[in-house]
Amino acid sequence: MNRIARFEKVSKEKFFEGWKDTFETAEEKEMEAIYESLKLPGRATAGSAGYDFFAPAKITLKPGETVKIPTGVRVWMEQDWVLKCYPRSGLGFKYRLQLNNTVGIIDSDYYYSDNEGQIFAKITNDSNEGKTVEVEAGDGFMQGIFVQYGITLDDDVTEVRNGGFGSTTKKK
Repeated sequence: MNRIARFEKVSKEKFFEGWKDTFETAEEKEMEAIYESLKLPGRATAGSAGYDFFAPAKITLKPGETVKIPTGVRVWMEQDWVLKCYPRSGLGFKYRLQLNNTVGIIDSDYYYSDNEGQIFAKITNDSNEGKTVEVEAGDGFMQGIFVQYGITLDDDVTEVRNGGFGSTTKKK
């Protein structure tokens, strides 16, 4: 088995920044408690491919509702690897819980971004059965799988990332 990555917490300042962006009325004491209780992703069994990401706080989504979740987690990984994020299987199956970008792609160089590479998950309860999704703080809601990738023989890209969504396609 290849050991190619390490999960870490982002700094308290970056977590607070991300949390306030989503939950504008959050108070410092509440954010402090959430930050201190953050759990790093982990596998449930030796045979699991996916690393479960744990909800930093209780999440309740009625059908059609969406929330952006700052996980407080970043990941260092070796070059030529990517972390692909998906909803936990049971939540997708029972509630049609979806990641808004279908599959989250965390590149190895995202770790060095201004936001410290904090992983965000934007999820939607896409239930067509009228079911409300409730995920308790500390419960798994998303899973990430590390995958090695290749590049073309004539690829000579040397650009460096500094940002998240869309940052690699922005013109300078």
